[in-house]
Amino acid sequence: MKSLPIAYLLKISKVNKLFSLLFFILFSTAAFAGGEGHEESKFDPGKMITEHITDAHDWHLWGEGHHAVSIPLPVIIYSSARGLDVFMSSAFHHGEEVHNGYALREGKVIAVNEMSGPAAVATEDVAATEGLWDISITKNVVSLFVSMIILLYIFMSVAKAYTARKGQAPKGLQSLIEPLVIFVRDDIAKASIGEKKYMKFLPYLLTAFFFIWLNNLLGLVPVFPGGANLTGSISITMTLAIFTFILVLINGNKHYWHHIFAMPGVPTWVLFLLTPIEILGVFLRPFVLMIRLFANITAGHIIALSFFSLIFIFGQMSTGAGFGVAIFSIAFTVFMTCLELLVAFLQAYVFTLLSAIYIGAAVEEAHHDSHDHDAKVEEAHII
Repeated sequence: MKSLPIAYLLKISKVNKLFSLLFFILFSTAAFAGGEGHEESKFDPGKMITEHITDAHDWHLWGEGHHAVSIPLPVIIYSSARGLDVFMSSAFHHGEEVHNGYALREGKVIAVNEMSGPAAVATEDVAATEGLWDISITKNVVSLFVSMIILLYIFMSVAKAYTARKGQAPKGLQSLIEPLVIFVRDDIAKASIGEKKYMKFLPYLLTAFFFIWLNNLLGLVPVFPGGANLTGSISITMTLAIFTFILVLINGNKHYWHHIFAMPGVPTWVLFLLTPIEILGVFLRPFVLMIRLFANITAGHIIALSFFSLIFIFGQMSTGAGFGVAIFSIAFTVFMTCLELLVAFLQAYVFTLLSAIYIGAAVEEAHHDSHDHDAKVEEAHII
């Protein structure tokens, strides 16, 4: 069954490849056309990349400064000194204006002494900023809700199709989802946890797999509702890792904890060294899950955007050089985007597999020592 999900993945990737190619060509052409009248503004690749991989209080579509087009999002702020304040992010005018004593600097809302005016000259109210709680609906939050709606729609549609077409061959979305569900069930959950206990944890593993995979794909779509680096946010990957950590702690049996605190067959004097390492490993495993997903997804976006930035960097030097580099940069960016389609699937698979291995080690019975050793060897190879 391992070949089925990849076959379906490659089938839908053809549309994404064509879409990405058209977008990058159109975007680069528009950028050069618009750059002729704005030669005084110097392109900052670091700023552009940072804005694309970090969270924001609005959903930027295109343009810069006053000419930028974005979707405003709700700003919800609570300050112990000023109370609750709710308004739309458009009131900041792309971070250039102060609104109700608040300003947007480097993507963060701060309290200022002025109630209105240019944000650049406003002085920060340090005391009010320290007691400020920003619970705004940011770009990542919207992306989270969008992915939830898409997942609910997909699985409710598939479940309804199974109910209406009992005993019949899968059709439509079923033909894509069913092989992936079987793949997670047989090659991840059942193989790592065991046939007796895997069903208890299968809903979580399926949720984690499809949530990560879908958001990885959405992050590669350059227009709304895609483009948010949700799985490249450390808070999201940390939350997913904490879920796995809690499941391991709650479901760990006596055999598991006995191996952690006093591994059988090991001399007592060795336990003084080995036990702290095993305890540390309990906390390092979710940390590895968090960092691996965050680093791989973010690095992919940075590499693709870096090569895309070469178009504008060389375009500032010479228009002819810019168009020459554009051919190379677009080709390599499309290649990286295609590679990221595979990475999107692989990272969802690796996170789910490692979670299953950790859970399987926690619930394994004492008579499965050889399987426990095999699981640890497989985990070491993945890491």
